[in-house]
Amino acid sequence: MNKLKPSGILTFLICFRLIFGSLISSGQDIKPATQQAETDRTNAYASQLENYLKQYLVDQYDARASEAWHRDYSSIDAFERSVEPNRRRWESAVIKPPVLTKSGPLTRRPYSIGNISGEWIELPLGALTAQAFLAFPPGPGKKKPVPLVIVQHGIGSTPETTFRGGNYHAYAEELLKAGFAVLVPMNLMSIERRNRIERLCRLADISLPGIELARVQNLLDIVLTEPAIDSENVGMWGVSLGAMATMFWMPLEPRIKAGVVSGWFNNRQNKMVIPDERYSCFLVTTEDHAFFTGWLTEFSDHDVVSLICPRPLLIQHGKKDGIAYWPQVLEEFNLAKTFYEKLKIEERFQVDIHEGGHEAIIESGVTFMNKWLKPL
Repeated sequence: MNKLKPSGILTFLICFRLIFGSLISSGQDIKPATQQAETDRTNAYASQLENYLKQYLVDQYDARASEAWHRDYSSIDAFERSVEPNRRRWESAVIKPPVLTKSGPLTRRPYSIGNISGEWIELPLGALTAQAFLAFPPGPGKKKPVPLVIVQHGIGSTPETTFRGGNYHAYAEELLKAGFAVLVPMNLMSIERRNRIERLCRLADISLPGIELARVQNLLDIVLTEPAIDSENVGMWGVSLGAMATMFWMPLEPRIKAGVVSGWFNNRQNKMVIPDERYSCFLVTTEDHAFFTGWLTEFSDHDVVSLICPRPLLIQHGKKDGIAYWPQVLEEFNLAKTFYEKLKIEERFQVDIHEGGHEAIIESGVTFMNKWLKPL
């Protein structure tokens, strides 16, 4: 057996100390990550996720949409057939209306809003009710039925608000004066309430706009049978979140023959995803209710318009309205206008870029409804 010589033992001990001493020394230099380092690492991951999703939702949108839409402009009928698969995806992936069945008779009671007399109507739908204010234009004893406009209030309002001033300019009353009947549905008011209910809706794989669409559809089933209403000439005019309802519902409710959208139409990718000092972006607000599954897979606002086409539609947007930067609204409008132009019906799609703010514009809105809902 070989034995180390004293000089060898000394050399071994020196090498051992150098190697393991170095390891021990370097180990003493390893410090646990600071809280700031952990936060920085997490923030970097969050940034990766946001950039990844922004790339999908915004940068890749046009390429994705070009594969999802196959519009045929050879005729109006062909166009409507060609977008039918997209309409079904809009219904099943985004709006997701539940099946609501009437569970009792419609109840009516006299109801007045200011000097406007009408009826408050309620229809039981199982655990829910559909509620609305219904009023007819002055002049009893009319010889023919009158067209109906569904008047939809915004998130901070109620049906009564549409008969008042402010950004509504009492446009429901102006429609009555112009000879239209009005149906003013009650939708859920306030950001906080809609946030809460929309969270529950996502768990149930439906949406609050889908519930509210189904409520109105059940009301229309009954209201449009009234002899005083021209069931073939029904329009819808909404402001703000009511304008959202107009754009969301018209693709799925063919009985609505013309629409006015006040203070909603937008470059949807920018509005939802890209913060900008020129407009408010939903991503940096508390309005969780405004995010719907599948929306930006193929349904930017101009694409949704193609589910309304060939029916007439008027877009109203104020240059002082902070929901959107008005040149971007005009760009989006021009994209949507191509559907009508290629079908040679461009007069049916109009825009009113006005000098005001987040409001309904009476003159252009009433004029538009008169043109498209009052038969000669």
